[in-house]
Amino acid sequence: MTISAGLGLANFPFSNGRAFWRWVELCESGGIDSIWQSDRLVSPIPNLEVMSVMAALAGGTKRLKFGMNVASLGHRDPFITAKACATIDVLSEGRLLPAFGVGTARSADYSARGVPTQGRGKRSAEALEILSTLWAKGSITFEGTYYRYEDATLAPGPVQSPMPLWVGGSAPAAIERTARWGTGWQAGLETPEEIAPVIQAIKARADALGRPIDEDHFGAGFAFRFGRADDPVAKAQREALQARLGAQAEAMMAVGDGETILERLLAYHAAGAHKFILRPMASDDEDMMRQTARLIAEVLPQVEALNRAARAA
Repeated sequence: MTISAGLGLANFPFSNGRAFWRWVELCESGGIDSIWQSDRLVSPIPNLEVMSVMAALAGGTKRLKFGMNVASLGHRDPFITAKACATIDVLSEGRLLPAFGVGTARSADYSARGVPTQGRGKRSAEALEILSTLWAKGSITFEGTYYRYEDATLAPGPVQSPMPLWVGGSAPAAIERTARWGTGWQAGLETPEEIAPVIQAIKARADALGRPIDEDHFGAGFAFRFGRADDPVAKAQREALQARLGAQAEAMMAVGDGETILERLLAYHAAGAHKFILRPMASDDEDMMRQTARLIAEVLPQVEALNRAARAA
């Protein structure tokens, strides 16, 4: 039950594609476990399309794993999504970490495109069943409320067997979806105190369904910055989170030195998280590189020391 540290992008913080690939190369060479791209379609803030990023990373990296944090099944046809994920997994030789959620009803992804939010939870539940069945069996006959397939075949299937299927969301329906179809769970913008009961509820329901989820397949994330709490980048991030959530954001951020970041990581770990998506707060391309390089140099060695101790225990 080791700890793994990946990096997440909530938007596209780079000046151009070349800067993005410089950062990816640093992650690849520096021992970062994985890269995670958030999913947002309609926004004035620059965002890359998440499945396109997964395909690009499949060809542009050799070691890194990569996933969506999380892709909304309310906007995607499940068969096409299953096919795309299988293709990316084949071409990356088994490095894709598919992760899905419903998507908030407040998102402009729904309203601006005229997509109804009603029934999105049921649509997502059907989609998760379709995805997991296609990846496991290679074909499906399915008749649901929203989707119908007759002897639909997917080939080639994914390299990973079983294919990971991470699920996001903390509502009771999301807990049920995770326990019934997921192989892992990824927290959203939540504190350690908020994720602990969700993890326990998923474990209890998954055990009741006879499909327990591995202890270390529960994840969390937070924003980090090496620097002072009052610097403009950290202040802007804190204010944005507070405006979005209507709550204090300090528990979902770590600003300071490596020990500060590790302390926040361990607080989430004590709540049951083992996989981490850490989001650098940076002002520009070079700052993004500096923040990532310091995480690699100052935090990853401590994480690996904890893993060695856990393996030896």
